[in-house]
Amino acid sequence: MSNPASPASSHESDAVENIVPFMPLVLPLVGAAMMFLLAFIAVFMA
Repeated sequence: MSNPASPASSHESDAVENIVPFMPLVLPLVGAAMMFLLAFIAVFMA
């Protein structure tokens, strides 16, 4: 069983923790890509 009071040095790196520093760049880029794709679909369907 794991000890909750174990030192942080034994903490394994999590995938989410590795991505968090890039969120201020990733979120606007993904949002812009989503808006472009939705607008493209709307124009194509019209």
